[in-house]
Amino acid sequence: MPSLATVDYLLGQRFYRMAYLEYGAPSAPVVVCVHGLTRNGRDFAPLAEALAQNFHVICPDLPGRGASEWLSEPMAYQPPTYVVALSYLLAQLNKPVAWVGTSLGGICGLMLAAAQNSPITRLVLNDLGPHIPAASLLRIRDYMSAPPPSFPSLAALEAHLRRVNAPFGPLTAPQWRYLAEISARPLPDGSFALHYDPAIADPIRATMPVDADLWPIWEAVRIPRLVVRGAQSDLLLPETYARMLAEGAEGLEVAGAGHAPALMDPPTIARIQAFLHDA
Repeated sequence: MPSLATVDYLLGQRFYRMAYLEYGAPSAPVVVCVHGLTRNGRDFAPLAEALAQNFHVICPDLPGRGASEWLSEPMAYQPPTYVVALSYLLAQLNKPVAWVGTSLGGICGLMLAAAQNSPITRLVLNDLGPHIPAASLLRIRDYMSAPPPSFPSLAALEAHLRRVNAPFGPLTAPQWRYLAEISARPLPDGSFALHYDPAIADPIRATMPVDADLWPIWEAVRIPRLVVRGAQSDLLLPETYARMLAEGAEGLEVAGAGHAPALMDPPTIARIQAFLHDA
């Protein structure tokens, strides 16, 4: 079973607390797994449990998600803030780490891996590339623009996740149930909300999406890289994926998935394990 720990980080004039789950022996090599925009660290449980045989696996809840503290300033919910919080976690670990990042977690991993003297030694990017098309960002903005609903039951929340997260791939009924359980925040009236601060959407609502160009950051990363792509992804386009492979990355396409594969199926877990064991 994982244990829950925290790290404090300074943002502006205030310290906040970020929670993370730990799997495996603290003496083992470290793998940090960072989730996507509206998710939390428990998404990685199947992968983390498999990796924990040989690694110390750390799965943080980004600020405003899961067990981590919500920010007092909604416009701070942006990648530079997450990089600050994660840098405190890396400093607390104080050793080399491999990084697995889904979507937003991949952006954070790229930014940290490109920094001088980075402790990141291997990088797995789950459906995230150096070119992010405006059309995919607009889809995310439209999805995040409506206030997050509340749900009368866990079954209703699960039905919502099955609809909006269908691109995660062909999950089993127990897997969808698990995602519903870790995505639910109980409300005083007995209903459920999604397990994140609704204000994480404020920066997204405030901007008109344009193509994001992360190629200079990508080109500054010299460590081994594995790129996982959902075969139907609208965020990591085929031409971007092909260029990443041409520039030296290893690749894996997940059939039946879009943005972003859930990393719960045994073949994908085995491929990530093999990549990390090559270190």
